[in-house]
Amino acid sequence: MQRPYEPGELADDTQSLVAKLTQLASTERLLVALDFDGTLAPEVDDPQRARALPEARAAVLRLLDLPNTRVALISGRAMASLEHVANVPDSVLLVGSHGVEFRLDSPDIHLNLDTVELEQVEVLSEVLEDVAAGLAHVWVETKPAGFALHTRLATEKDSRIAHLQALSETQAEIAGLTVREGKNVIEFSVRSATKGEALLHLKEYTKATAVLYAGDDVTDEDAFAVLRPRDFGLKSGPGKTIAEFRVHDPREVAGVLALLADLRAARP
Repeated sequence: MQRPYEPGELADDTQSLVAKLTQLASTERLLVALDFDGTLAPEVDDPQRARALPEARAAVLRLLDLPNTRVALISGRAMASLEHVANVPDSVLLVGSHGVEFRLDSPDIHLNLDTVELEQVEVLSEVLEDVAAGLAHVWVETKPAGFALHTRLATEKDSRIAHLQALSETQAEIAGLTVREGKNVIEFSVRSATKGEALLHLKEYTKATAVLYAGDDVTDEDAFAVLRPRDFGLKSGPGKTIAEFRVHDPREVAGVLALLADLRAARP
């Protein structure tokens, strides 16, 4: 008898994954929601050079062409950066900055910061730029409701110093900041939003009867947490997760998406 399949564990074979994917493919209205970096695209040193693997892009385009099937990208990137690297058709729903920005079925991007929030963004900018200026290979990415401090190319020591200084100095200046720590990055936002909240909004917007969500980072756990039993959670790469299934890398994510497209196209 086959041993039970543990959440987040790479299966010895694909039997459990295919069975659940087949069930998902038969749903009436399907939402396929995907993180970008580390999920569709391999991690790269220069974030603006990231691109989805050709096979991942091909699978996304196939899913887009299927009836009653919507595709969305939910990223920590600012919307402008996501639009640049993803380069997807307008029919793909886009969520940037962990759910602060939405581009749905119009070119308009939904984001409104009040006067206090705008002032806090200015303070954040000054503090984080000062932190980055004193350390090699540490840089600040501008986001609509805050900033991300990147340390991917910094030494382990400088990365630790950057994180500690940024946390200490921002908290001393601004109360109630939303802070997210990811892989080689720490993000500060004056507005709270999570990928889980974004996924729930998209699910309601699309009237989806089931959802596939795939992601690779700690911020994707918020999205996995809101999935229901009929939904499908897919973790890309190593690390603790509550996702039901795991694959090694974006190439295997692309394989799962291609199989889903096959199964959904073949349904009666």
